[in-house]
Amino acid sequence: MSEGALPFLPYGRQTIEDDDVAAVAAALRADFLTTGPTVEAFETAFKRRVGAGHAIAVANGTATLHLAMLALGVGQDDVCIVPSVTFLATANCARYVGAEVVFADVDPASGLMTPDTLAEALKRAGDRRVRAVLPVHLRGDVCDLPALRDLAAGAGAVLVEDAPHALGSVAAFDGTPHPVGDGAFSSFASFSFHPVKTLATGEGGMLTTNDAALAARARSLRSHGMVRPAGAEPWWYEMPELGFNYRIPDVLCALGISQLAKLDRFVARRRALTALYADKLAALAPTVRLATSPAWSDPALHLLTVLIDFEAAGTTRRAVVEALKAHGVGSQVHYIPVHRQPYYQARYGALDLPGADAWYARCLTLPLYPGMEDGDVDRVVEALAGALGL
Repeated sequence: MSEGALPFLPYGRQTIEDDDVAAVAAALRADFLTTGPTVEAFETAFKRRVGAGHAIAVANGTATLHLAMLALGVGQDDVCIVPSVTFLATANCARYVGAEVVFADVDPASGLMTPDTLAEALKRAGDRRVRAVLPVHLRGDVCDLPALRDLAAGAGAVLVEDAPHALGSVAAFDGTPHPVGDGAFSSFASFSFHPVKTLATGEGGMLTTNDAALAARARSLRSHGMVRPAGAEPWWYEMPELGFNYRIPDVLCALGISQLAKLDRFVARRRALTALYADKLAALAPTVRLATSPAWSDPALHLLTVLIDFEAAGTTRRAVVEALKAHGVGSQVHYIPVHRQPYYQARYGALDLPGADAWYARCLTLPLYPGMEDGDVDRVVEALAGALGL
């Protein structure tokens, strides 16, 4: 970066402060580096924060989804329904346990699975056994959980919320506020603590549930499938089923506890920045507009995604991305529809999901993280306007 140049603005960035560093240093000096008391302390703090009965901390967000499938007993000949606009892991977790994936379309304005798109996917599932539906709270906006739960239940399936984007988001259904992760409508909710997420531990994830039996099974499967029978010798353990090493170390949970204490501040800043974006981007309409938020959703946005009519602007997304980068502004695309990935096309053939394709054709994620200054929003919007010739 040349002298006097403004710092580069990535689309997302962790906020690590001195007390976070101190918490990690204290954990490094403590007795446990791997799985010790700080893991349980993080789980306890997290479940209280989201209002769930149980929380299980694991190595990463993908591991949470895999453990959810294992704990629910999803397997060969089962079907999981997944929205096509998501990260690869949402679909892959079904394949890890031998289940097949039916991709649901999404609302092209919000990117979310809807009751209509789920109903259509259930029809395509035919008479196969649907075991789980995995709605994704894309960007931080909350899906219509009561309606999705009812449709899933009618097919004999449960919901597993894929919620890495939505920590701190709240949805009001029938006038009652529900923090994402409280388990009111799903068997599990899954979170990730990757650095660009609302809470960062480097790598790490959390499962929440209100089902004590599912929580116990997920805990066992997190650690090789081992259990310690009551009354056995203190060294005795048994492995009644195959599990995995998906444990998270104390040192990362120490960072998680420190970060969790700041969640309200992080959420407030994200909401303030989102409001600034909404005000500034209004001048670029109708070529540019924010992704739609459902009426019931009060999101703590993880991603600031705009929908751009590139054709009307006489340009391409690649050209816009490169022009933004030249002005020190990062961007990203969330996501390439998973049904377009070579692995899934080879397995299931070509699918026509017009909502997902329309979302992908227009979406672009702009910088959003608590460390941004108000003036950074002006800088991003000005760079975007210039790139689009507006």
